[in-house]
Amino acid sequence: MTSEMTPVINIVDDDRIARESLKWLVESAHLMVKEFKRGEDFLQHFKHNDPGCVILDVRMPDINGMELFARLKEKGETIPVIIVTGHADVSMAVRAMKAGAFDFIEKPYNDALMLELVQNAITCDRKTRKQQHRVDNIQHRINQLTPRESEVMNFVLNAKQNKIIAYELGISIKTVELHRSNLMNKMNVTSPTELVRLAMMAGVENTV
Repeated sequence: MTSEMTPVINIVDDDRIARESLKWLVESAHLMVKEFKRGEDFLQHFKHNDPGCVILDVRMPDINGMELFARLKEKGETIPVIIVTGHADVSMAVRAMKAGAFDFIEKPYNDALMLELVQNAITCDRKTRKQQHRVDNIQHRINQLTPRESEVMNFVLNAKQNKIIAYELGISIKTVELHRSNLMNKMNVTSPTELVRLAMMAGVENTV
């Protein structure tokens, strides 16, 4: 999963004419499109690794757009979602944006504006996926640490000196230095500051 993968624009709308019109518009920008007339069809075929965005119509017979968006959020999906409706009201717009929708647009919409929203959503998704890739990479390095190296890392993150770490763990300072050197190598950092930065990116909590 990388930002170099071709973005996919998922269109979910039960209105065939509206769906095909939007498909034509998006494809005119040389973007790949997958179209679905039912929310359940989309959920069954949606691929987590596909970068891009989702365009959801609010009024659909099986799962409305707001419910479908909620289902995606429950599954932990971060792909940008653009909500589209011909029946917009202020409260619905506020709910969608508060719930984390990328944007909310009312039919009939301006084609140039829709394409701009799609391009912005793709850019946002790329950034999110790059960040997640970095976090996953850091977490992988953390998982390679031995239990003792993890303990020492906790002390380092709390700016504890080697002699304090040795006393707290009941080991020699030389042993602390060895574990510290090993963990720094595995984490691919050269200073405690770098280690703290990586730990913060991965959401590691200090427990000392």
